Amino acid sequence: MLADLLGWEVLFVTPGVEEDVNGFRIPEDAVRHLAAQKAMSVASSYDDLFVIGADTIVYINGHILGKPSSVEEAFEMLLELNGRTHEVYTGIAVVKGEILRVDHEVTRVTFRNMSPKALLAYAETKEGLDKAGAYGVQGKGALLVERVEGCFYNVVGLPLAKLSAMLQDLGWPLEDQWRCVR
Repeated sequence: MLADLLGWEVLFVTPGVEEDVNGFRIPEDAVRHLAAQKAMSVASSYDDLFVIGADTIVYINGHILGKPSSVEEAFEMLLELNGRTHEVYTGIAVVKGEILRVDHEVTRVTFRNMSPKALLAYAETKEGLDKAGAYGVQGKGALLVERVEGCFYNVVGLPLAKLSAMLQDLGWPLEDQWRCVR
C-alpha cells in the first residue's frame, strides 16, 4: 500500500461517487472531475485534514478503459492493450478546508506482445477486475508490461510526487512530509 511506503497516517473512506467516465471524450477531464467529486464528497466530514481523491483510467485508440465488470471484459481490454502503448491518466484532488486543488498525471505504458492464452490466464486471476485497463502493474500484471515512461506510481493509481507537491502548496512542507511517521 502506498501509504505504508511513505509512513503517513491515512484514513481510507469510500466516497459515494459513481465512477462513470461515459460522456467524457478528453481523458484528463474525466479523471480530474472524478477525483474532485471523490474528494469533495467526504471533505465536509474532515475539515481539519487533507482529503485526497484520485481516479485512474487507461486511454487507448481515442477511448477510455475503466474497470472491467467481468473476466470476459478484462480479457477484451487486455487484448486491446496487447503489444501496444497506452496512456494511464490519474486525476488527483486535494481538499483542505475550503481550498480545492485538482491536477492530473499521464504515464505511457507499453505492453509485451503475448498470446491470447496468456492474457486469458491473467484475466482469470481476477487481479485486474478492480483496476482501470484490467491490470495491476504492482502485482502479477507487472509481467504484462514491457516499459513505463513517466511516473510509475501513477500507473499504480496515485502519483506520489504530484501529490507531495500539491500538499506542499497547501501548507505541508516536504521536510515535514518526511518526518511524519505513524
